[in-house]
Amino acid sequence: MNITAADVNKLRQMTGAGMMDCKKALTEAEGDFEKAVEVLRKAGQKVAAKRADNETNEGLVLIDVSDSGKSAKIIALACETEPVSKVEVFRTLAEEILQVGVKHHTKDAATLMTQSMADGRTVEEAILELVGKIGEKIVITDFQHVEAEQVVAYNHSTGKLGVLVAFDNTQGNDVTEVGKDIAMQIAAMKPVGLDKDDVDPAIVQKEIEIGMEVARQEGKPDAMLEKIAMGKLGKFYKESTLLNQEFVKDNSLTIAQLLEKTQKGLKVTAFKRVQI
Repeated sequence: MNITAADVNKLRQMTGAGMMDCKKALTEAEGDFEKAVEVLRKAGQKVAAKRADNETNEGLVLIDVSDSGKSAKIIALACETEPVSKVEVFRTLAEEILQVGVKHHTKDAATLMTQSMADGRTVEEAILELVGKIGEKIVITDFQHVEAEQVVAYNHSTGKLGVLVAFDNTQGNDVTEVGKDIAMQIAAMKPVGLDKDDVDPAIVQKEIEIGMEVARQEGKPDAMLEKIAMGKLGKFYKESTLLNQEFVKDNSLTIAQLLEKTQKGLKVTAFKRVQI
C-alpha cells in the first residue's frame, strides 16, 4: 500500500522515531498506526537485547521534592554515552518518568517500570521506544523515596549525582542550611550507612577479614589479628558512617555533634546517595 509522507510524519510525532524507521514500521504494519507503534517497540526490544551487556556510565540524576518538603524522590536514568545523556528527548523522558513516580507515590524502580505515563505507555515501553530510536542501552539504575518532617536535596552540577537527607525532630524550624551541608558531605564522603548498626553485616565481615589479612601480612601474631582488625573496624565506622564522620567544614565536630549543636535532638533518619 501507499505510505504517504504525512503518515510517516504522524507516526514520527507520535513516537519520536526517525523518518526511515517510521516508514519501515508503517510498511510492515500495512498502514495500521497501532501495529506500527508495536513494530517500533519490538525494534527497541531487539536493540535492548543486543546491548544488554553494555555499560551505562552516563546519564542523568533528577530530584523532586514535594511542595511540603516532607517527601522526595530521586531517579538515575543511565545510558551508554555522554551525547545521548544531553539530548532533549532523553532528559524529557527522565523528567516524565520521575513525575510518574511522584504522581503514583512510587517507592521502588520495579514498580515504576510497570506504571503508566500520561500517553498510556508504561515506563518500560517508553524506555524501549527510546532505545529503538537512539540505538543504545537506557536503564533506570536507581530510584529512591524518602519521607520525614523535612527532606533536603542536593543535586551536583554534573547532573550525575544527587542526595536526599531526611530530618526529624526539627521542632518546626527550617533545617535547609545544615541540610545542604550534610547533603554535600554525603556526596563527597560516600558514607555506607547512617550509624554503625546500619552498615550491611556483609560489609562489616569483609572489613574484619581485610583487617586481619593486612595485620597477618605485617607479621603480627595470630593471637592479635582479631583485636587489630576490630581496631581497624572502629576506624572504618568513623570514616564511613555518616553520624560518626568528621564534618568536612569543621573537623572538630562529627556530624552527630553538628546536628546537636544546630538544634537539640535534631536527627537524620535516612539519606539516599544516587550516582551514575
